[in-house]
Amino acid sequence: MAVSFNHTIIASKDNEESARFFRELLELPEAPSWGPFVNVQLADGVLLQFATPPGEIEIQMQHYAFLIDDELFDRAYQRLCDASVEHWADPQMRLPGEINHGHGGRGVYFKDPAGHAIELITRPYI
Repeated sequence: MAVSFNHTIIASKDNEESARFFRELLELPEAPSWGPFVNVQLADGVLLQFATPPGEIEIQMQHYAFLIDDELFDRAYQRLCDASVEHWADPQMRLPGEINHGHGGRGVYFKDPAGHAIELITRPYI
C-alpha cells in the first residue's frame, strides 16, 4: 500500500466553532463526527478532527497550509476580509492586510479560532 495522509487532530477551544470556521471558509460539507471529535473532510479524504485538549492543557500554535484553486482563494479571502480577520502576506506577520504572490500564485496567512497559523496558497512550493 502506498503511504497517504489520513487525518490529524487539531486542538481547539470550541470544536464546533473551529469546524464551522473551516467548513465555511473552504466551502466544505459537514462530515460524520464521533467521540470527542468534530470532523471536517477535505476533497482528498483527509479528515481534520477538532478536539479540545483534556484538562488545563494550553493549546500550542501549529501551522496548517491548504492548497486551493484561484477561484476558492478569491472567495475565501473575501470571507476573511468581510469578517475582519487579521491576515498577513508573510509567516512572520510583518505585512498586515496583504497577500503574497510567491511561487507564481497567491498566499495569505491568518489565525483560526484556536490561534493556529493557517496558510492558503494557490500554487505548491515544489
